[in-house]
Amino acid sequence: LSSRTSAAEKEMGGAEQREKQYRAHQGFGDHHGGVTSAHTYFYADEAKCDQHMDTFLHCIDASSGSSEDGFAAIKLTALARPQFLVRFSEVLVKWRRFFHQMAAEQDQAGWAVLDTKLEVEKLQEALDNLGIVSKAESQQWFMSENLGTSGTVDLLDWNSLFDSRTKLSRPLLIPNRKTGKLEPLLSRFSEEEELQMKRVLQRMDVLAKRAMEKGVRLMVDAEQSYFQPAISRLTVETQRRFNRSQPIIYNTYQCYLKEAYNNVTGDVELSRREGWHFSTKLVRGAYMEQERERAAQMGYEDPINPSYEKTNEMYHRCLDYVLEEIKHSRKASVMVASHNEDTVKFTLRRMMELGIHPSDKKVCFGQLLGMCDQITFPLGQAGFPVYKYVPYGPVNEVLPYLSRRAQENRGFMQRANRERDLLWKEVKRRLLTGNLFS
Repeated sequence: LSSRTSAAEKEMGGAEQREKQYRAHQGFGDHHGGVTSAHTYFYADEAKCDQHMDTFLHCIDASSGSSEDGFAAIKLTALARPQFLVRFSEVLVKWRRFFHQMAAEQDQAGWAVLDTKLEVEKLQEALDNLGIVSKAESQQWFMSENLGTSGTVDLLDWNSLFDSRTKLSRPLLIPNRKTGKLEPLLSRFSEEEELQMKRVLQRMDVLAKRAMEKGVRLMVDAEQSYFQPAISRLTVETQRRFNRSQPIIYNTYQCYLKEAYNNVTGDVELSRREGWHFSTKLVRGAYMEQERERAAQMGYEDPINPSYEKTNEMYHRCLDYVLEEIKHSRKASVMVASHNEDTVKFTLRRMMELGIHPSDKKVCFGQLLGMCDQITFPLGQAGFPVYKYVPYGPVNEVLPYLSRRAQENRGFMQRANRERDLLWKEVKRRLLTGNLFS
């Protein structure tokens, strides 16, 4: 719990100023609670983070030595202090919410993210009226960043403006709609926290360089929603550097989140504008029970889609968008990380309709080792790039992980029976044709 509380909060008791979703909570200090299918790291110190980085380097080397075009998965909570990730996530969410507040005042409430464009002149007047910055100052903002030359600013422009403003010594103030007062968007990081931010970026840089040297692709796993905005932002920053000529870094999008489609479409558009390869792993998500319980107890909106059917719809919607991008730009790649047969069939059908061939290696599939071989092996035999996700570590840690995955996949035993029936059917076919060992 202490690793998710900043030094300033400990000294001054400022936790109440934080958004509810981004406050540390005693009841959820143990991230394992209600988590069925993910391993969790606990922050000890920076030396432990360096040890985790070394483990990931060994994993990259092992993947390189065992297969061509392999993957290695990493988790940023193993490489950074959670307090930094939580605070950075809160700032990113507040800044994005402020954009949508401004959009609502320009009669664009509820518009799709990429369709929402603020008129620069009205935006400058609003910033002036709110007392955030004078019109002359805001004009300088937009001129120095070469933004708003078309007369409008979209969310991607807004985010790049955030990058430049937060580097200034003067704190960036935004209105708190509940209190009606201006508050600093980003309270000062302590010297130690600044070092932590630099260190996590350095660790990601080391891992990305090793992955590039070894011909291995690096998947950054998704985690809880109160970490995720920071994790995604840091991953995109790494993609900007390393995905210039080929997809090396893969971001992960959890399709049980209500914001999944907006996040995917926004990052695809950013990759188009800047000319790097968009690469992603799509998953349904691993933290549903914990996320829902935490939201209910702490009194903020549940970030999870209301039903499994809505999550399926979101998954297929995000997947379809990426497949369309692959068809049109060829600078996108996706791993369909799913044990769901309907999702695999949907992908194969859309690939055929869009003319995406397995040999293009723009679409690959992934299942956990020991699960759903009746999906994995036919895909591989048909020429599709398909991977088994391999947990590694001490037996006493890996077995509980696997048992939770079996619990998460509630239809696991049913699929195991189906796999057994298919194997028995194949044995009988070979006996009847006299080809038992072929």
